[in-house]
Amino acid sequence: METKHDITTLEDIQLMVDTFYGTIQQDDLIGPIFNEKIQNRWPEHLERMYRFWQTILLEVHTYSGSPFPPHKQLPVSKDHFNRWITLFNNTIDAHFHGPTAEEAKLRAEKMAEMFLYKIEYFRNNS
Repeated sequence: METKHDITTLEDIQLMVDTFYGTIQQDDLIGPIFNEKIQNRWPEHLERMYRFWQTILLEVHTYSGSPFPPHKQLPVSKDHFNRWITLFNNTIDAHFHGPTAEEAKLRAEKMAEMFLYKIEYFRNNS
């Protein structure tokens, strides 16, 4: 049995990202949306996500850019974001334990709330 530890290294970020997006790709609700948008660019997407989470959680500033614009036109609703959060939290809980792991879940939840708000805003005010 795997001993859980906190998220402290790039390797931990890679495990988190690879496991999470592996689950997403197979998910009945959000998998088709991600797979349609990303298509054969999964390696690029995963690399970007490593840098994003490394910057957010480990304060190693390897990510630059704005994460919202690629999501602006996605055909998603609150149900999709709820599933995303559930899968994210399940990934964290299965592999990690500690303050940074809890911070990851909090940050993901806040991002999901903000992205949903902004997507609905753009949809309703175009």
